[in-house]
Amino acid sequence: MPQTSALDALRASVLAKELSLEDCDRLAPLVKVHTLADGEVVCPAGQSDSKLHAVIKGALVVARKDENGNWQTLHTLTKGDLAGELSFIDGHPHFAELRAAGDTEIMSLDRADLESLLDKHPWLVYRVMRAIMRTVHGILRRMSIQTSELMNYIYKQHGRY
Repeated sequence: MPQTSALDALRASVLAKELSLEDCDRLAPLVKVHTLADGEVVCPAGQSDSKLHAVIKGALVVARKDENGNWQTLHTLTKGDLAGELSFIDGHPHFAELRAAGDTEIMSLDRADLESLLDKHPWLVYRVMRAIMRTVHGILRRMSIQTSELMNYIYKQHGRY
């Protein structure tokens, strides 16, 4: 599979929704594109890294071992999804492992590389962070709705069950 260019990957990502073409041109040299084999680990659970990842092609599985040592898939990320956004922002260790599900292509941006733009291009950094926060907000909103629906189901509220 021919590797996607960093600029094309960036322009196709959710980050580009906030960025101008000029911003993409400035940021693209800092973005790395990686091709992953099936099962290749991007970041193990319990470890921290400073990278934000976006799926270009294929899928990433978010998985964690249960009490018996068996892997449980928590979520599957597909084209356009971001991964590692919270660790990218705060540096905390990953709760779950992130690994390729089949042949996968991702783009990665290191926090230090983004921070290197702060002095000369603060608005670009702001727009990248805003795109990340919009993604996180969407995830939290979806989880809140799911929690509410689960509580309604458990407690038989609102006459829907």
